[in-house]
Amino acid sequence: MADGGERRMLFDVRGKRKHVIRVVYAILALLMAGSLFLVVGPLNVGELLGNGTSTNASKVFDEQVERIESRLLRNPQDAQLLLVLTRARINDGNSRIEVVSEGEVPTINADARREYEAALEAWNRYLKQAGDEPSPTLAQLVALTSFRLAESATSLRDSVEYVAGATKAQEIVAEQRPTLNSLSTLAIYQYFNGEFAAAGKTTKKAAAKASGKTQAKTVEQQLAEYRKRGKEFAKQKKEAAKVEKEAGKEALKNPFQGLAPGP
Repeated sequence: MADGGERRMLFDVRGKRKHVIRVVYAILALLMAGSLFLVVGPLNVGELLGNGTSTNASKVFDEQVERIESRLLRNPQDAQLLLVLTRARINDGNSRIEVVSEGEVPTINADARREYEAALEAWNRYLKQAGDEPSPTLAQLVALTSFRLAESATSLRDSVEYVAGATKAQEIVAEQRPTLNSLSTLAIYQYFNGEFAAAGKTTKKAAAKASGKTQAKTVEQQLAEYRKRGKEFAKQKKEAAKVEKEAGKEALKNPFQGLAPGP
């Protein structure tokens, strides 16, 4: 992920600041709409991510993470330990998110974000050791976590990277467990990731899993709406990339812009 300096780049260059923020917020709004679908649609992200728990739970998960990482020092390539660490990190993040009302998307704060990002690092380590069939259950949690991080990212680069990560993880779920839920969720991620041809095929597979023609039509209509949002997301990404490029040129023309004169 981008470091602190890269994260601040969108907001530090004068002359482009307001426009960049507007574009970024437009992007995040589209991602938020995706999360709302996951809450009320075929897969309930709220149940999987939780609605916040007690401080004591965070302490328990912290201790669990410490124990697992201690064991990993002796066996850094242990796939099972890396799986458990990923889940523990996600659980720790879940226990730190802000409590919201039922039906709303949980709000990620700085502490939760730190744990989720650490979970994704553990997940990438796990994938290198897991072989051809990584855990679909864990992959589903990772996909949801990555998408939630995407909607709260502070830079275009991070947002795009998180969406791509969510898509790859959900592909694992859909491949091993091709259900209406897993396929429709994958289609949403693919649309936001700009994979429109693949998402179209996934949409047809999801509709084929419906219990009847009425449900199949509903699924197709819902995902058609997300195809539109994916197109808009791609448009906003292109605009944001253009603004970032212009902002970078502006900064290069005047590298001392914003610096106060010395005494």
